[in-house]
Amino acid sequence: MKNEDIEAIKELLSAPKKIAIIPHRSPDGDAMGSTLGLYHFLLQLNHEPVVIAPNEFPEFLAWLPSSETVLIFEKDREHSTKVLQEADIIFTLDFNALHRVGEMENILNKLEAPFIMIDHHQKPDDYARYMYSDTSYGSTCEMLYHFIVFLGHKNLIDKTVATCIYTGIVTDSGSFRFPSTTSTTHRVVADLIDIGIENGEVHNSLFDNNSYDRLRLLGQALQNLKLFPEYNTSYITLSQKELDTYNYVKGDTEGIVNYGLTIKGIIFTAIFIEHRDENIIKISFRSQGNFDVNQFAREHFSGGGHINAAGGKSYLSLRETVNKFENIIKTITIKNDESK
Repeated sequence: MKNEDIEAIKELLSAPKKIAIIPHRSPDGDAMGSTLGLYHFLLQLNHEPVVIAPNEFPEFLAWLPSSETVLIFEKDREHSTKVLQEADIIFTLDFNALHRVGEMENILNKLEAPFIMIDHHQKPDDYARYMYSDTSYGSTCEMLYHFIVFLGHKNLIDKTVATCIYTGIVTDSGSFRFPSTTSTTHRVVADLIDIGIENGEVHNSLFDNNSYDRLRLLGQALQNLKLFPEYNTSYITLSQKELDTYNYVKGDTEGIVNYGLTIKGIIFTAIFIEHRDENIIKISFRSQGNFDVNQFAREHFSGGGHINAAGGKSYLSLRETVNKFENIIKTITIKNDESK
């Protein structure tokens, strides 16, 4: 981050202010961990922070400290809009384009307050006055740790802030197995453990809280898995009917896409999930090595993300979307050059 930006932000935060903190729509562990981590940090500086999520976050993140204080824009538009309009500073975390907040974008575009972006995705838009954008990091939470250090307040990373940061690092790194996990990541985590986080409890809260219906939905997803060994590719589908059968709630499909990469020889995988209430097929892509799913998602499915993890969408039917995907993989080379 530029030194002049750090100094300017220090000055902005030198006196108590009303601060809005915003994650992207359908926030994941990194989005919620970073926004709530920043929230608890700013409280210690006597600011008045409020986290405003565009829509509901998954139930498996509801244990995060002060998650009950998060405003949900879709459920309380009037109050959320008032908080945004009265904010002296707007932080946006874990996204870099305002369309990622859905209908909130219309409000944000009209605000005069300075925006501060902290994000690790590619190709950031230029809406923020101050931008900490670095694709070399595996999570926004890891960046938040460094951001707080840059501001000279490492002493304010207490157990609560550290727990939030650790949550985002764990979820966005695939429990430290994704290539974006570096020695620096582990040094940060070591410091968080020294601060006093209960890392085992975090993992239990994130991964050992399945409902019976969610496990049955996972079983259905694995039954639906299709394999194309000649293209080093697999994919999973879930229809709206299947979601309804197993009483789907937000967060139930989290991580299912990764099962497609556990098959020997598979480099590229995807999951296609039908959401009829939005008339959309939501897609997650994952890869191993240097097959770039960010580029694939941008070129074919109006999405993007990272080299090994990206999202996309389709307004075709589920069957038509899958047919499109199958036709595309037959025309491209899918291999991991690192494995030669």
